[in-house]
Amino acid sequence: MTLTLFAALPGVMIAQDTPKPASQSPTPTPTKKMTTKLTPDEVHRSAIVIDTHADTPQRFVDENYDLGDALKGGNWNLESAKKGNLGAEFFSIWVEPSLYKGQFARRTLVLIDAVKQQVARHPDQLMFATSPEDIEKAHREHKTAILMGIEGGHSIEDSLALLRQYYALGVRYMTLTWSNSTSWADSSGDIDDKSIPHTDSGLTEFGKDVVYEMNRLGMMVDISHVADKTFYRTLVITRAPVIASHSGARALSDAPRNMTDDMLRQVGINGGVVQVNFFSAFVSQAYRDAQKAQKPEVDKAIQAFKDKAKSEGKEVNYEQISKIQREYADRIPRPPLSALIDQIDHIAKVAGVDHTGIGSDFDGVDGQLPEGIDSVGDLPKITAELMKRGYSAEDCRKILGGNLIRVFKQVQEVSKQLQAEDRPKITDKQPFDKPVKK
Repeated sequence: MTLTLFAALPGVMIAQDTPKPASQSPTPTPTKKMTTKLTPDEVHRSAIVIDTHADTPQRFVDENYDLGDALKGGNWNLESAKKGNLGAEFFSIWVEPSLYKGQFARRTLVLIDAVKQQVARHPDQLMFATSPEDIEKAHREHKTAILMGIEGGHSIEDSLALLRQYYALGVRYMTLTWSNSTSWADSSGDIDDKSIPHTDSGLTEFGKDVVYEMNRLGMMVDISHVADKTFYRTLVITRAPVIASHSGARALSDAPRNMTDDMLRQVGINGGVVQVNFFSAFVSQAYRDAQKAQKPEVDKAIQAFKDKAKSEGKEVNYEQISKIQREYADRIPRPPLSALIDQIDHIAKVAGVDHTGIGSDFDGVDGQLPEGIDSVGDLPKITAELMKRGYSAEDCRKILGGNLIRVFKQVQEVSKQLQAEDRPKITDKQPFDKPVKK
């Protein structure tokens, strides 16, 4: 953005110093865009719509689900993506830490492969992408760009080598933690659990190396899920703008996973973007309170299911647990669509409209979505509601995907700069720390 601005300045100065005579400035032919206010549908269709978080890969593996199939209770398929004018999707590579303990890397690779298999099956509608330029190319070809983001730093198993290999396979962001803390970063999900060891400042020295290596590779640093102190430490360490791939405003729903207004402002200062999560408990305080009251009963039902499966010598997968959670979630009234728009509006006002986007969490919230949002095909409703609240066409295009593309490009630019440097890892001993040879 900055480079474009400076490039334009000389031309602007010349135009001011040497204005053209009226005879040399013919009146342009009026177009529809100049004479008629664009409709919400026209605005939505003109945007590159980017969703930064969908958990559909779990379905690929656990249900043998294909994107060409009907939704079958899910939120994402080819038909709905076309209906929603979805330009790009970041599929979440999420490894459930208790079910796959001891095999995080294996499960990560299985999910990555499943995403690539889907693209290979539908080359006429999908395009595998690893850069903002790829997203723009897919848009020109009327295809949905498919990207990947790892949800949870436990997938790297404390190895920068694994991080680099995931990047080589096409992963373009990593959420530093999921709801579980790692040995090097703290999560908001267990920060109050005294039985789990946590860091002193949010990131260990190795954690700082992870952030730096992500910057160097060109992998976006995702601060959704992290503990507050990890968030602030990350913003001190990172050389590139960060993203929150699927987060909300704590002022509207007091979930530890959501971000305080100060955190939202800091992301704006950092130049990053907060992608708004659609999960009802992160959108609505009333829904969150009802879910909290229901939690003991849900946990009991899940544990009973696990115990029964164990006694029968059967393995449990995430989809089976999700089915139980959905059954209970259906008993709670869904919040109105306006509650989701309140979240987007609040974040746009606090962080800035240039630092707001969408990260739905489709297929990852057990059907717990606001009224009117049942699939990716319903995304145009968000554009319509934003315009009702006075958001301009340009603002909508930024929120729908423009902001994410800008950050993605900035992350790549920082990567080029860092790869030109010769900087030791933080955990490497510096010369002045090394013992003197005798």
